[in-house]
Amino acid sequence: MATNGNPKYKVIGTRPIRHDGVDKVTGRAKYGADIHVSGLLHGAMLRSPHAHAKILRIDTSRAAALPGVRAIVTSADLPQQGDRVVELGEGSVNMRHLSANILAHDKVLYKGHAIAGVAADTVHIAEEAVKLIDVEYEVLDPVLDVLAAMRQDAPILNDDVRTDAMGAGASADADRPTNVARQIVFEKGDLRAGFSAANIVIEREFRTATVHQGYIEPHNATVLWNPNGKVTVWMSTQGIFTARQQTAELLRIPVSDVKVVPMEIGGGFGGKIAVYLPPGCRSPVKEVRTSRQTGHGPFPRFRSDGPHPRLVYSDQAGGHS
Repeated sequence: MATNGNPKYKVIGTRPIRHDGVDKVTGRAKYGADIHVSGLLHGAMLRSPHAHAKILRIDTSRAAALPGVRAIVTSADLPQQGDRVVELGEGSVNMRHLSANILAHDKVLYKGHAIAGVAADTVHIAEEAVKLIDVEYEVLDPVLDVLAAMRQDAPILNDDVRTDAMGAGASADADRPTNVARQIVFEKGDLRAGFSAANIVIEREFRTATVHQGYIEPHNATVLWNPNGKVTVWMSTQGIFTARQQTAELLRIPVSDVKVVPMEIGGGFGGKIAVYLPPGCRSPVKEVRTSRQTGHGPFPRFRSDGPHPRLVYSDQAGGHS
């Protein structure tokens, strides 16, 4: 609680004024959606209606013929990543998987997975062009439960994934595709003897649902790719340098050629670190995700903006009363 009169401490017990408070309450604060640069184009995304499917064909010819459409990008336009694993500050990332999340390569892995991006003179033209892109799918069985996904007969999402086993008790088949990316076994002491000696043993299993971070402001980005090869990105992000390196790695350009300008952020809570929006063309392009633009059904962007996955946690503890 703040004190009246002369506080005892310099900071504790006082009511400091937020440095960004005045700008926010007066409307002067600039968020990602507030950026407007000369020659700005607007982006929209085509997203998968299926949770798991092979992409057999993408035909963008009808969309490209729509007046006002300036560029259409699919995964074929992104640089090949190979089997690169890059340290991006928030952990190591397989660049092939990161690129495939930006724009699906040969498969879609969740409902709302981005397939193609359109840059047009107005957001309305971009949205109309998205409807004109024809995609032929081979629908596959989805994987909806974490325990079912670990079974050997489960549908495989990423064919290149093999279990990375760590620890003496871990086991993995290096030749078999799997949904289990990593198995870590850490043991100390004789667990069997410990539980045998305990007169109280408690076992519990806990499950959590998929949870979205719940920020109000959707993902947004404005990208300017200059003729000199320099890229400037205005975006609402929690990880300025991570976003800069991800952009550079995805485009296979030097990180010194990328500048990320952080805007005010309308909430993030860990959900605005990875990049999601692909650059489209040499003119500046802005995309602001909305529920109407990013999927199907109620709150579709909650599925495509990186929610925290569901969790199954089993615990066993023993002791003496």
